[in-house]
Amino acid sequence: MSASPLGQETSQVTARAKVLGRAQYAGDLKFPGMLHAKVLRSPYPHARIVRVDTTAARALPGVKAVLTGADAPARPWGGGPHKERHVLAREVVRFAGEEVAAVAAVTEDIARDAIDLIEVEYEELPALLSPGEALDAEAPAVHPGRKDNVAHAIAFHRGDVDAAMARADLVHEETYITQAQYPGYLEPMASVALVDPEGRLHVWTSTQSVFLARARLAAALELPISSVRVTQATTGGGFGGKIVEDDNQLVAGLLALRAGLPVRLVNNRLEDFLACCTSVPERITLKLGMTREGVIVAKDVKIIAECGAYAGLSGEVMHVSSMRSDNMHRNANVRCDAKLVYTHTPPHGAFRGFGGSQMLFALNSHIDTMARKLGLDPVEVHRRNAIGQGETSVHGWKIGSTGLLECITQATEAIGWAARRAAPRGTGSRRRGVGMAAVMHVSGNRTMGNWDGSTVAIKMNEDGRVVVHSGECDMGQGAMTMLSQVVAHELAIPIGHVHVAPPDTDSAPYALGSFASRVTMSAGNAAIRSAQAMRDKLFALAAALMEVSSQDLELADGQVCVRGTDKRMALADLARQHVWRHGGEPLQTTVTWDPPTVMHDKDLYGNVAPAHSFAAQAVEVEVDVETGQVTLIDSYVADDLGKVLNPVAVHGQTNGASVQAIGWALYEQLQIEDGRIANGNFADYTMPTPDAVPLLRGGFVESNDPNGPYGAKGSSETAILPGAPAIANAVFDAVGVRITSLPITPEKILAALDARGRGAAEARDA
Repeated sequence: MSASPLGQETSQVTARAKVLGRAQYAGDLKFPGMLHAKVLRSPYPHARIVRVDTTAARALPGVKAVLTGADAPARPWGGGPHKERHVLAREVVRFAGEEVAAVAAVTEDIARDAIDLIEVEYEELPALLSPGEALDAEAPAVHPGRKDNVAHAIAFHRGDVDAAMARADLVHEETYITQAQYPGYLEPMASVALVDPEGRLHVWTSTQSVFLARARLAAALELPISSVRVTQATTGGGFGGKIVEDDNQLVAGLLALRAGLPVRLVNNRLEDFLACCTSVPERITLKLGMTREGVIVAKDVKIIAECGAYAGLSGEVMHVSSMRSDNMHRNANVRCDAKLVYTHTPPHGAFRGFGGSQMLFALNSHIDTMARKLGLDPVEVHRRNAIGQGETSVHGWKIGSTGLLECITQATEAIGWAARRAAPRGTGSRRRGVGMAAVMHVSGNRTMGNWDGSTVAIKMNEDGRVVVHSGECDMGQGAMTMLSQVVAHELAIPIGHVHVAPPDTDSAPYALGSFASRVTMSAGNAAIRSAQAMRDKLFALAAALMEVSSQDLELADGQVCVRGTDKRMALADLARQHVWRHGGEPLQTTVTWDPPTVMHDKDLYGNVAPAHSFAAQAVEVEVDVETGQVTLIDSYVADDLGKVLNPVAVHGQTNGASVQAIGWALYEQLQIEDGRIANGNFADYTMPTPDAVPLLRGGFVESNDPNGPYGAKGSSETAILPGAPAIANAVFDAVGVRITSLPITPEKILAALDARGRGAAEARDA
């Protein structure tokens, strides 16, 4: 009998093609007559386009199309609700790197030469390069017609925050600053576009959502949505950056429409830094009220977030920063005032963790500080405030499962929390300390629209093997493998007998795509039900042919068997006979699953997620007080993912997320100088290397969510959230200085140690 692949270490079903070099990324695709595209970008953060002369570029042999804003549709597009950006800039550029012109030529070298021949005359304009400048009452609007530079605002007040603060035994307020982080995926953005024989635009692209990409292409290029087809090429990582905020697909599509030939546009790494949205920088002022026992009684938050020149999905990111962490705790008194601000800087947007990282850095740092002031172990403070299973949070979230307490125990025990806290911090220049953090995330999110479902279609071929169609995208996280596991389990066939087709808007059922850790939850549930519907069809036919009750049937080893007898029929025979009979039809099923959630109301109250993931991380660091260098010595992440469907895949996701968190905490920062990215390449943008990462340890907590497929929840994002605050708390534990702005650089540590030393000297002198 075929063993179920669920819960087993299962290789990614895409792995063989990748390691053999056979996987087709967008940059690998070739078509007859295919042109190569390049983009000319603005060197200024804010300027008026006075004149564009493309004469020399058009005259260059081999150039087939040269486009400027005047050649592009006038309708603006946007990755989120704000439609304010053009495919190619019209009249004004609003950030250094904005697309001004595009070329398609017979070779990449000719396209690059043509770009160099385009003459653009700019009138440089004053640039607003920080939220502070943009919020000044006298500041001009980044987007004419707006009364100010606030792109989005969120405000809510539940309970009575002021009264709760007044009765708290300890009130603490601090401001935290988080920086922009580049996604750092291996494959830069890439698209190939062509106009098919029927005049439809077909785009192969590296994306997290083929249907959102199709909708954006149709809107921005002013085409009927049915005349656009998007196919996901193999995608080498996304981390939020490949949802709907880049211009790559639009430029490639427009060039293909104008040139009448296939066009390939692949960013090099320098171009990708300019084109990709980085994570949203936020300035968070957090005020908590706490009892002497460590119970949080009030929370007051002010956020200034920066979206850059265009809002994109930054408003939704800020929404998460503003609200999600409130739902971890039982505190009924919360208040928030958040503003998203336009500046003349490169746009920010979606990133793994989607706004959770920013607030959870602040919140966990704050809890650690207050626990120390009260003489409490921060572990106990987290325990006393953790929301429980079956409870409803302050914002109306119904907690169907939570393993947060178990995660805290698992992570802290794994690194020997009690013993290491009690141990000496070290002598000489190297001091050791431990820190921990606890976090929550979602598995699905009914926030951006009143649907969070997924549809899975299954077809059984005449050999008893199946093809699965889903619009959900695999960007390396293992969506195709998860769907293969589910279908193989339900139909009792080997996982090798399941093929998941790449998402294609012409053949796949509609889907939202890979974000909000929703794919396992929504597509997994749809796949279970679609496979069970397939089983029911098989049983109905087998029961008629073998003259037994369908209640007596079971699936095993690619056959339908009659329990307790030797009677059986192969799935291949049933698939053939399902067609070849009077009134027959192909054996196929299509099922949609939409979670039982409730979209929030005008006051942002509602049960928006079908499940909630939790995690905790404990770390040990060593800090060199002479150099300020921080070394991560040990790390353990405990992840509540409901039910482990594929241990090796989850470990991979947890480890990758942990390394991204380490980078954000200690190394990575997009440097903007005079509005321009100064470190837009892997030579200058510092990311963690293997020697900066310890052995990454971790474990699972299985809380078995009632809405999850087999109890499972999402596992791709939660593990990125606790890393930065855990490291920050460990640094404080080691050397006694609190770094409240990321990244935690040697310069900041040395400055804080120096300031503490001067303060102590002044106190003695006084």
